[in-house]
Amino acid sequence: MTKYKTINPKKISQREMHQHLLAAVAPRPICLASTIDLKDRVNLSPFSFFNVFSSNPPILIFSPARRGTDGSIKHTLENVMQVKEVVVNIVNYSMVNQMALSSADFPKGENEFNKAGFTPVSSQVIRPPRVAEAPVSFECVVDRIIPLGDNPGAGNLVLAQVILMHVQENLLTKENRLDSTRIDQVARMGGQWYNRLIDKSLFKLSTRIDGTMIGVESLPFSSRNSTVLTGNDLGILGSLSALPDLKNRESTLELSAVQALFKLPIIKQEEAFHRLAQKFLRTGDPQTALSILFLSEEQKSAP
Repeated sequence: MTKYKTINPKKISQREMHQHLLAAVAPRPICLASTIDLKDRVNLSPFSFFNVFSSNPPILIFSPARRGTDGSIKHTLENVMQVKEVVVNIVNYSMVNQMALSSADFPKGENEFNKAGFTPVSSQVIRPPRVAEAPVSFECVVDRIIPLGDNPGAGNLVLAQVILMHVQENLLTKENRLDSTRIDQVARMGGQWYNRLIDKSLFKLSTRIDGTMIGVESLPFSSRNSTVLTGNDLGILGSLSALPDLKNRESTLELSAVQALFKLPIIKQEEAFHRLAQKFLRTGDPQTALSILFLSEEQKSAP
């Protein structure tokens, strides 16, 4: 049985908790937030405490946390408190090292566009500039700022409402839809680790989720407690829209691979049935796999 270590945030340092959180809650998308202060001085900073939280209205949220050393606030937060506008730029692999450079705690007034070698592009509606190298940029107005505390490491949720969205045209399909597989995005992990969203790290779920699924509780008892079938296997089976009917079970029963299982010693049959069902799952035939599992259950209860 898997053993767990229980961690109480109140009994470890803020630094330790920060490291645990960033390692566990990953991968996280990265944005570059472009802001200005009242003197029109530009700041550019990356954030992985970032995501989309609403499509109507379109709201992005990022969080400039207080510095872990002394609890002071960062230049980005100072800026959006003064000028409630921000460009949220998406980071991809071609700009990841420049992004990392822009994260340095430069003195107030230093322009990270220049420090990191990014190209500023005038926004159409708001004052902060966009990052020309970014595959996607969002011109936003700050809806509100929600402080989460005054302690070192405390977050400040910046709710940014999208006014305009800019997308590199080569990322669009013929249907004018943004293809996320073309962006080559990077994501933040724990420590110095990052993740790159390329073909080898992407997959599609074979099941379409809706309200008609039979659910795992409808599977035979032995299947739900199988030492062979994984949680993913059970999830696929539970996503089917109907239990196998008599015709399906009869056609499955006629399979030579199934017939061979009935010749095995009783004590070995259940595991063999489960392994055969898993084989059909791997080849994309969950309906036959489920029929096999019900046949196994019926065989167990047969006199």
